[in-house]
Amino acid sequence: MRLILVIALALGLSACATAQRLSAANDVHALLVSIRDNDRTVFDAHVDRPALKAEIESRLVDRTHEMKGKDSWKALGAMLAPALADIAGDALVQPRVFRQVAEYYGYKSDTPLPGAIAIAGSLKPLKDGRVCATKSKNGPCMLVFTQTQGVWKLSGFEGDISMLRIKL
Repeated sequence: MRLILVIALALGLSACATAQRLSAANDVHALLVSIRDNDRTVFDAHVDRPALKAEIESRLVDRTHEMKGKDSWKALGAMLAPALADIAGDALVQPRVFRQVAEYYGYKSDTPLPGAIAIAGSLKPLKDGRVCATKSKNGPCMLVFTQTQGVWKLSGFEGDISMLRIKL
């Protein structure tokens, strides 16, 4: 009897994770369309800008601590990191910058975007209720999405920060 209960519980949790991934996949698809079409309005509706800016700031501060050289340079970097992150958040969190990230996942401008079910397959549920996008099934998370007021929004970027560049 306990085995049946354990199996039922596991299936129930699996179904919840699948429903969560499908729910998120619709918003991830909308984000991908906004990136492809350079649609700032839809992009902004699917991005948690304050969360991304806070993460960028944290990563810039971490980088200054990892820098080799004089402590005075590290201190200057730590002091400037919040202002740089604010500027970077405004400059880097836009559709044309994230197009490079989409291309990393294989979504080029001339490639048809996958549907929600295919996208759901590349999403991994996290223990805290968020989901992340991976390039391969067991690959590392790169994009993190948080559900806010019924919309899954891009709230974290765990990829290499150098991928976020403005092409002129």
